[in-house]
Amino acid sequence: MELFFKLEAGYLSIAVFALLVTLFVTTRPFVVKGAYKKGLLLIGSASIVFIGLHFYVTTDRMSGVEDSFNNGERVVCESRMLRKVAQSVNIEKSNKWSLKNHMFSSPEYERGFFSARCIKYVPVTLAK
Repeated sequence: MELFFKLEAGYLSIAVFALLVTLFVTTRPFVVKGAYKKGLLLIGSASIVFIGLHFYVTTDRMSGVEDSFNNGERVVCESRMLRKVAQSVNIEKSNKWSLKNHMFSSPEYERGFFSARCIKYVPVTLAK
């Protein structure tokens, strides 16, 4: 449950804001009576579906990234420290990286990388 709130906190906040706006608008005197029920049901249902899908896709990608890392493959993570020079960091077990509680860490880096912000490395070959 903690992972859900870590990943979806921003989207949950947006959903609550959207529900509050819907409640405010649908309870105005010029709106048909009972519109708030339909509005809250529609916005609430859409929020649940989209947040659930995002959580599923993100945790599935995290699982694939962590499995790849544990199998000795390369993982690419976004670096938020060095936005101008190197926007990504290559992470491999063979380069002193470790994985604990969905966080990649290395003694050579002062900050860790959350596995939700990483992807599996796929080499690109150019066809001639």
